Amino acid sequence: MAGRQLLLRLSATTRATIRATRATSQLRSNLAARPVQRFMSGGIPTDDEQATGLERRALQGFKQGKDPYSILKPKMYAGTKEDPHIVPCIGTKRLVGCLCEEDNTAIVWFWLHEGNAQRCPSCGSHYQLVHHELPH
Repeated sequence: MAGRQLLLRLSATTRATIRATRATSQLRSNLAARPVQRFMSGGIPTDDEQATGLERRALQGFKQGKDPYSILKPKMYAGTKEDPHIVPCIGTKRLVGCLCEEDNTAIVWFWLHEGNAQRCPSCGSHYQLVHHELPH
């Protein structure tokens, strides 16, 4: 008797699975036949419409011509006393690493303090600390 009830349960489950599979395949065939109509009704949202949180703040900043989270590549400076490399900082000093030569594997580390431009002790490139406020 218990075996017969198990057989009836399995067959009911199997029937439900078959019905769900048929419904899914019909739905997929309807969507595949009309892919353009599906997006034409509401359209695909743009990045501005879809962005939230920090991404939205960054996109709004880019529209205003700002780089609020330092995402973009920094401007290249000559590294001379007249045109030093700019180092943003929220404090009064910052640890800076200088790759003195392009193919060098050793980094020269030194502390950069607020005020006038300072030189790298190894290669002589100039760096200047600039106070920077966080955007949030």
